Amino acid sequence: MQNLKGLRIVGTGHYVPDNVVTNDDLSKIVDTNDEWITSRTGIKRRHHVIAEKNQDMAIAAAKMALENAGIDKSELGVCICATVRADNLTPSMACMVQKILELPNNIPCFDINAACSGFMYGVQAARGMLLQSDKKYGLVIGSETLSKVLDMTDRSTCILFGDGAGAAVIELTDDNRFFSVLGSKGDDVVLNIPNHNGERYVNMLGSDVFKFAVSTVPKTMFELLDMAELTADDIDLFVCHQANMRIIESVAKKCKQNLDKFYINLHEYGNTSSASIPIALSELNEKGMLKPGMKIICVGFGGGLTWGGAYIEW
Repeated sequence: MQNLKGLRIVGTGHYVPDNVVTNDDLSKIVDTNDEWITSRTGIKRRHHVIAEKNQDMAIAAAKMALENAGIDKSELGVCICATVRADNLTPSMACMVQKILELPNNIPCFDINAACSGFMYGVQAARGMLLQSDKKYGLVIGSETLSKVLDMTDRSTCILFGDGAGAAVIELTDDNRFFSVLGSKGDDVVLNIPNHNGERYVNMLGSDVFKFAVSTVPKTMFELLDMAELTADDIDLFVCHQANMRIIESVAKKCKQNLDKFYINLHEYGNTSSASIPIALSELNEKGMLKPGMKIICVGFGGGLTWGGAYIEW
């Protein structure tokens, strides 16, 4: 049984489909245009699956993360996949990742659904399971194919979402401090994907989501700062869920931080739900922008309504 209390990320990976859908592409099927979408969201492009399954993306991101970590798969103690749209009711996507990547058979593999907060929930859940395990590492994946549940006649939602997957290999340690804040407020009106009467489309009250995000994200950040006994000025990098540029700008203002401390890639991918934070971390890692000792705060928010944040030392 582990007694270590800290956590560090030792490997990252991501995958997005090759099929790119631009704002101009969307303007051909719904009443919108590039200027309207960009000015309101910051999104220019998003990637949508054609032939890929959700599990295909999850497997690709997980494989990259494991290779990046350079660990022996036998040292994995848990595999968790966060998604709102698994390919099957059962088996879980995590079990399919286990099968295809030949992960150990003596570890728990399961999916969780906390919408866009899912990856942050998954990291904390994996940490908790590793604390009860004799294994050293955990694999956490966020993977979504929300293009499959978009009403392409609804310009308030179809412009926002893209498909993709991100993954991280985590390790328990005492050398890197870790703090987590998770929460939820049951709500089936502001943001939902019904599953009845044949209806399976994203429904969202945009202004309510905005109000929820710009109040909840800074509050979560300040809670994490209190836990770490730090100020916002001490943080090297903020990685927020990539939902809307206006939300990120508002969060930066409330935290009195320069926007250049916030990593932004939503112009390329749109909102990839539970995949957005691990994709961002993987891109940062791939670009060599993450240095040992960097202090990072990640915060996600989404349907449920849910929110989740973590203070991480690289």
